[in-house]
Amino acid sequence: MTPRTRMTRTLASRRSSRRLAADAGLLAVAAAFCLPLAWVLLSSVDSHADLRVKAPDGLTLDNFDAILTDDITFTPLLNSLILCGGATLLTVVCAALAAYPLSRFRSRLNRPFLLTILFATSLPITAIMVPVYALFVQVDLIDTMQGTIFFFAASQLPFAIWLMKNFMDGVPKELEEAAWTDGASSLQSLIRIVLPLMGPGVAVVTVFSFVMMWGNFFVPFMLLLTPDQMPASVSINEFFGNRGMVAYGQLAAFSIVYSTPVILLYVLISRRLGGGFALGGAVKG
Repeated sequence: MTPRTRMTRTLASRRSSRRLAADAGLLAVAAAFCLPLAWVLLSSVDSHADLRVKAPDGLTLDNFDAILTDDITFTPLLNSLILCGGATLLTVVCAALAAYPLSRFRSRLNRPFLLTILFATSLPITAIMVPVYALFVQVDLIDTMQGTIFFFAASQLPFAIWLMKNFMDGVPKELEEAAWTDGASSLQSLIRIVLPLMGPGVAVVTVFSFVMMWGNFFVPFMLLLTPDQMPASVSINEFFGNRGMVAYGQLAAFSIVYSTPVILLYVLISRRLGGGFALGGAVKG
């Protein structure tokens, strides 16, 4: 065996060892993520669920029967859909309108404005909740669904504008110029040309905004006072500390039901997320 052959085999052996180590690390990380999911699935059908990940003593749907009531599940889920759905729609519309001039028109203020938006995305909500609460009391928006929707949209808008602007930059401006030549306005070209071509971008902003609002506990807990208006992200807290006990089985069952709308939303727009910009040969000629 020549020295060169030995060196080649040594290098191959080292690469194989590194690959195995990397695979083992990834499997460990995957297991860390899968264990909580396995606990939720198994505990939801276990009549004696606890904090351990174990096979159920006997399959049962009693946990789902206990939570599928108006007070525990249906009303909070409806409140969550109203809050997150309305705020997501408002966020996407405002982000598209704000990102369009940033993407299509050049100005000295574009860069400072984008940097301000980037700074706003890193600002924690907890740092501004006290003045926001005082403001909402003054303008009589405290304990109102519309006030919470406005704040949800405002809190997600900076990052939504940043994402929307980056996606919008990928749509050729020549398509809009052709529409302008035919008499279309900027708003018409945005609605009929730009947004349809950047469908994946709109889908990403929609999913990101909805998921971030859906799991938000702090904002509705601070701004809503009436129990009948509380979303599911707040009502899930009722499963903790019930007479000093935690109903783990019912908590797991509620978590599955609570996660269903997000999963359905992703499934509905997954084709948009996986697709590319439908430019085709539109700018060829």
